[in-house]
Amino acid sequence: MKRQNLQSWKLFLIFLVGFSSIFGYASSQASLDAEVMLSLKKSLNVPDSLGWSDPDPCNWNLVVCSDEKRVTRIQIGRQNLQGTLPSNLQNLTQLERLELQYNNISGNLPSLNGLSSLQVILLSNNKFTSVPSDFFAGLSSLQSVEIDNNPFSNWVIPESIQSASGLQNFSANSANISGSIPSFFGPDAFPGLTILRLAFNDLEGGLPASFSGSQVQSLWLNGQKLSGGINVIQNMTFLREVWLHSNGFSGPLPDFSGLKDLESLSLRDNSLTGPVPESLVNLESLKVVNLSNNLLQGPMPVFKSPVSVDMVKDSNSFCLSTPGPCDSRVNTLLSIVKSMYYPQRLADGWKGNDPCADWIGITCNKGNITVVNFEKMGLTGSISSDFASLKSLERLILANNNLTGLIPQEITTLPRLKALDVSNNQLYGKVPAFTNNVIVNTNGNPQIGKDVNSSTSPGSPSASPLANTGSGSGVSSGKSGKKSSAFIGVIVFSVVGGVFLLFLIGLVVFCLYKKKQKRFSRVQSPNEMVIHPRHSVSDNESVKITVAGSSVSVGAISETHTIPTSEQGDIQMVEAGNMVISIQVLRNVTNNFSEENILGQGGFGVDILSPYYMQIHDLFTRHGIVVTGRVTTKVDVFSFGVILMELITGRKALDDSQPEESMHLVTWFRRMHLNKDTFRKAIDPTIDLNEETLASISTVAELAGHCCAREPYQRPDMGHAVNVLSSLVELWTPTDQSSEDIYGIDLEMSLPQALKKWQAYEGRSNMESSSSSLLPSLDNTQNSIPARPYGFAESFTSADGR
Repeated sequence: MKRQNLQSWKLFLIFLVGFSSIFGYASSQASLDAEVMLSLKKSLNVPDSLGWSDPDPCNWNLVVCSDEKRVTRIQIGRQNLQGTLPSNLQNLTQLERLELQYNNISGNLPSLNGLSSLQVILLSNNKFTSVPSDFFAGLSSLQSVEIDNNPFSNWVIPESIQSASGLQNFSANSANISGSIPSFFGPDAFPGLTILRLAFNDLEGGLPASFSGSQVQSLWLNGQKLSGGINVIQNMTFLREVWLHSNGFSGPLPDFSGLKDLESLSLRDNSLTGPVPESLVNLESLKVVNLSNNLLQGPMPVFKSPVSVDMVKDSNSFCLSTPGPCDSRVNTLLSIVKSMYYPQRLADGWKGNDPCADWIGITCNKGNITVVNFEKMGLTGSISSDFASLKSLERLILANNNLTGLIPQEITTLPRLKALDVSNNQLYGKVPAFTNNVIVNTNGNPQIGKDVNSSTSPGSPSASPLANTGSGSGVSSGKSGKKSSAFIGVIVFSVVGGVFLLFLIGLVVFCLYKKKQKRFSRVQSPNEMVIHPRHSVSDNESVKITVAGSSVSVGAISETHTIPTSEQGDIQMVEAGNMVISIQVLRNVTNNFSEENILGQGGFGVDILSPYYMQIHDLFTRHGIVVTGRVTTKVDVFSFGVILMELITGRKALDDSQPEESMHLVTWFRRMHLNKDTFRKAIDPTIDLNEETLASISTVAELAGHCCAREPYQRPDMGHAVNVLSSLVELWTPTDQSSEDIYGIDLEMSLPQALKKWQAYEGRSNMESSSSSLLPSLDNTQNSIPARPYGFAESFTSADGR
């Protein structure tokens, strides 16, 4: 009795010590928070009127704490506070919101490195002077950042902000940011980013191509040194407002037809060229547009009456100062320079509606254009076939530029042409046949006379600084003459011949497989013993088995015997319904059922995929998740969710070849599954997507997300997973059960038989010797996965699988 009492006291003391430790830790953390808050009060010279006089910061105004007395919110914006921030602010490890906007706080920003709970940072309109390089490091929960209007010293946006993959709002106007716009501000790193405002900084360079497909709705980049084309915005279909004014953007306007929600477009004070596209003029959602002080050409656009238009008279290069059609010669010349990306020099020098009135590079005789001289103008792009529309043209000089592509055949039709000079460019292909009275100079084109693919030729349009921004039409308009037609004919003939050859090879392989397959159509396994798990085990420790007769069809049964378990031999078979697996196969793949292969006793059977479950363990620890050493059904559910994600994406659970932010499948999958557009990109490209397929995959993806929830209690039972997936069985069951795929695999084959056939098809017969210990006696395995066996419920829960 005394011993029992003593034991009870020991247990009580252990419990008391443990509880005291937990309580003491929580108390110490709360004390640490209080210390930081007192430092903050002192460094900001907080007046008594703010209500920060209580010794407990959790009782202060505009401060919120958790039940454990941990500070979670500091919301002291617009309080006319002065001073600096304490360096130990990062010790508030449970802080979720830091709101200091519209004060007069100065000095360096302290590092917030490691505040993984921080969601909102509002520091705008203060007097902070610098941003530490690790300011954004470890802020994995960050959703909104506003640091506008601070006199920071020159800085660049650090790559460490990519750890905040859930970022939705990043606003840093007038923050003295330099360098180029980071390419990581795209849908891959920030799939939920909707507000990106970086106006009035010191940014330079172009718009990153990674913006394509972004969900950004508000884009402010005005008032700095940005340049290049703006074509990428046509692929940012969620945009509502775009402010790109007061920069150095050039080239033509993009196609706006996909921007169905665009309301405000400000492009004034740039060097944009070319006509205003009808897709912008006809945009139903448009409310405000600013186009003044550019080099836009063609007719003056007329927007719908509700649209507020800033387009100062004579601040562009429109052919007329009022709306109306341009002269036909103007339209022809504009169509010609379209393939040259509407050069800025020409747009600046082509004013008015009469090309014969001192237009740069144009010479006329009695109102007819006789000479086009574009020599040494730094032109890129290709030679337009629309030159053939200038019937009075006598001399065409395009020398000493960087033009590429073919010399259009159509130019040979010009009746008055006397001279064509295209020397010192990057042209290629055969020179068209001109009449004898035309002097043609093609010197200085290294590839002239050769058939060179435009995408690989030197100086091709893809190499143009405006090519990736939709600044032109690329190579010539497609009327490339006889040589082009002959070249296309060679390509078509080669492709057709190649396809026919592949068909013959495939036909031979198919015939050989049909002949070889006959050996596998029936299972020759006389007197095999088949164990039925649905039968009960007798009291005398014997197992009821079924002896399959010789030369029977797959799954046939002739008689049933009962033998003691001690007499079981190596020819035993385990059957689940009609699926029959050799005991020898199981014995070999589990190393004679070695306990070394058992990872857990609480899940669904014995798991033997130890390398893969090691990956799951790594995933758990990396995502901050059940790791206690106990493998339960909830671990099985998580693993099953990862497998579903692998099937959907075609990616591995852990892929070291991917960038850091995309290396871990579960985290990456969660980000990509946030919206429909990014999710479509995440699906394995080998899957032929249509609406029906996408609906099924979305159902499976939602199930995978639930299975991989962080907390075990948030994950469903396997019974739920079975019920969800069973609804898709009929959709995905092949309609022709006897059909064969390209590998010659019969759908009624067992898995090991199908594997052997696939290996043979892939030329991997050499693998059979190395894998023989894992897959012996493949012919002794019968049939494929059947319908639900007799006696099994239509659904089951995790308790059924134990």
